Amino acid sequence: MLNKVIISGGGTGGHIFPAIAIANEIRARYPKADILFVGAIGKMEMERVPAAGYRIVGLPIAGLQRKLTLSNFALPFKLVNSLLKARKILKDFQPQVVIGVGGYASGPILRMASGMKIPTVVQEQNSFPGKTNRLLSKSVTAICTAYEGLEAVFPAEKIHFTGNPVRQELKAISISKEEAFAAFPDLDPGKKTILVMGGSLGARTLNESVLYAKDKYAGENVQILWQCGKYYGDAMRAELASRKKDAIVLTDFIARMDAAYTVADVIVSRAGALSISELCLVGKPVILVPSPNVSEDHQTKNAMALVKNDAAILVKDDTAKEQVMQAAFDLLKSEEKSKELGKNIRAMAKPDATSTIADVIEKVKK
Repeated sequence: MLNKVIISGGGTGGHIFPAIAIANEIRARYPKADILFVGAIGKMEMERVPAAGYRIVGLPIAGLQRKLTLSNFALPFKLVNSLLKARKILKDFQPQVVIGVGGYASGPILRMASGMKIPTVVQEQNSFPGKTNRLLSKSVTAICTAYEGLEAVFPAEKIHFTGNPVRQELKAISISKEEAFAAFPDLDPGKKTILVMGGSLGARTLNESVLYAKDKYAGENVQILWQCGKYYGDAMRAELASRKKDAIVLTDFIARMDAAYTVADVIVSRAGALSISELCLVGKPVILVPSPNVSEDHQTKNAMALVKNDAAILVKDDTAKEQVMQAAFDLLKSEEKSKELGKNIRAMAKPDATSTIADVIEKVKK
């Protein structure tokens, strides 16, 4: 039975969402479980986690800046302070197990927990692990991975191939196309639909690609459901004001992703680990444009894990503006290729990932 659990990590939604999903699974199994989150002061988890109904405490940890800045000189002091605070949290809370999902805060708390002989679990979302998880792998009890073939970077005996947690409402999308189109009244149910999504903040390359394609391929009998991100909404609406836009439905954010996935015939997306896990469940033909602005180019590695199984098409960021929408139009015209990609990506889905991760946690706990 799980009574006391610490979950640590954050910095991005890609770390925070799996953490909350794991907490929800533990709480579903053990309603009286005491779950404490540990995050990094000033990062988004300090707001998102309480909004999900869980307590969180912050560590003063920060990352190393690529440019030479004064903040880098303070980093050793922040690290020592975080380690000491992590040790106090562990002594006071007395968890049965500590789970790290990546992000600055997971390093100190898992390092101290391992030293105190408390069982520890790392949940690695990407096909190429970051430096923190590679270092932690030597001392943690178990490692849950979303991709196979990580024996080269993690101890093989600790690896559990579980997949990534996904949002509960996407595990089994059951709405009809009629219901889905009702969520987007400006879309025409008689046209093929390309869904372009760059995440909640948006992706400049994907936005530029849509604008480029709208001028060049205006004659195509398709429509684009375009999620441009909150940082780009005003600028993209201003761009469309001077262009023919009858085939574009623009939105900063899509709340009904189940409906968006249902109306889509082809999906264009970045290659974040959680996006890919959701796309595998959706089972639609996908074109991935990995972001070049991520550590160790891990999005390209995520995408290649699908491409090598003929489960997605990859377009490089530096050629996407001219190529990605044309690739989407070509897929719409090739029913055979679209079906093949959809079948192959669905075969890579892990719908029970969250439950499997919870099973691992139960096995290693005190």
